[in-house]
Amino acid sequence: MKLFSQLLSAFRTKPVIYAASIAVLFLAGIFTFQVTKAQVTVSADGETTTVRTHADTVGDVLEELNIELGEHDKISHDPEDKLTSGMEINYTKAIEVVVTTDGDDKTYYTTVDTVGEVLEENNIDISEHDQVAPAPSESVSEGLQVNIDKAFQVTVNDGGEKEKYWTVGSTVEDLLKQEDIELGKLDRVNLKMKDEVSKDAPIEITRVEKVTDIVKEKTDYSVVTKQDDNLEKGKEEVVSPGEEGIVAKHFEVTLENGEEVDRKLVKEEVEKESEKRIVAVGTKVEKQEPKPAVTTTAANSSSEMVSRGGDGKESSQTYYMHATAYSASCSGCSGVTATGINLKDNPNAKVIAVDPNVIPLGSKVWVEGYGTAIAGDTGGNVSGNRIDVHVSSPSEAHRFGSKKVKVKVLD
Repeated sequence: MKLFSQLLSAFRTKPVIYAASIAVLFLAGIFTFQVTKAQVTVSADGETTTVRTHADTVGDVLEELNIELGEHDKISHDPEDKLTSGMEINYTKAIEVVVTTDGDDKTYYTTVDTVGEVLEENNIDISEHDQVAPAPSESVSEGLQVNIDKAFQVTVNDGGEKEKYWTVGSTVEDLLKQEDIELGKLDRVNLKMKDEVSKDAPIEITRVEKVTDIVKEKTDYSVVTKQDDNLEKGKEEVVSPGEEGIVAKHFEVTLENGEEVDRKLVKEEVEKESEKRIVAVGTKVEKQEPKPAVTTTAANSSSEMVSRGGDGKESSQTYYMHATAYSASCSGCSGVTATGINLKDNPNAKVIAVDPNVIPLGSKVWVEGYGTAIAGDTGGNVSGNRIDVHVSSPSEAHRFGSKKVKVKVLD
């Protein structure tokens, strides 16, 4: 107060001089105040600002610039750091990103630049098979939605060969198209094409194809016997040896995964006709002195049977034929033969089906292993040296089966 009084007294006596002094002191104070300010550079949201401040800390200068520091924001210095002249402060405000993984949403705050960095920053693992949208290389922005579809493996059994494929969830049709797995017209899939794939539901593909198999079979030749009165009775002589024919059978074969599951006869083609075997049977009898009955030998009896059927009756022709047994109760059978015999009413009747061009209908025949019968029927599969023999039941037909037999047409 004393100094102030002295100054005031002096000012009263020398006002001009003292006014000038006070002005000088004021300007010097202003200069000193400005010189002592710290100059700092603050970079925020892509903009750089240079300021001079008497703020003590980094936090103080941010407050002066109305920058509110959030929990997830990024700053180059601790807010409590002492401010120094020439300091460069970098500030990045965090933005919100929502990551959806297989339908599960989670919110993250980040200051990084790309989607990939967001995933890495938050330890979100993705494999090369996962689908991420936007792509990891894309830039992030406020409110960005990132979708992650996690891949899983699906087993595909393609015709017996198993292989696993990665998918992020799609239909069966989409997966097959994705892996270039083509289906043929006959191929089958255990699932519907519009079904969603699952790691617990393997896809089974059955490869189906139909091929033609041509089987060539030899056909038996018939044996025709002719009586020859120039040949001694009991003797036989081959006039023509006969020759087997060849029939080409065309089968439609169905294969599933390379294995045969069905076979159907489509057609038969005769490639070569069989030739009859002609045997001359001697009938010439030389006059001999009567011999006592007791001298009749088994040889004479045997030679006499050469021209007889199995029942001892004379036969005019002998064939070797393929015989198949059937019963009147077979599927599609009417039970009535081509000559009008009702087999259902006569289940034990001895009747065979023949090719009328070989054995005339109505002929009496003897069949090896079957006995004497009537050629009383025809059949779609009966041609050439083939016959069907009628038996009383399907079980009996099964026992007889299909085999080669000797057939004699009886006089």
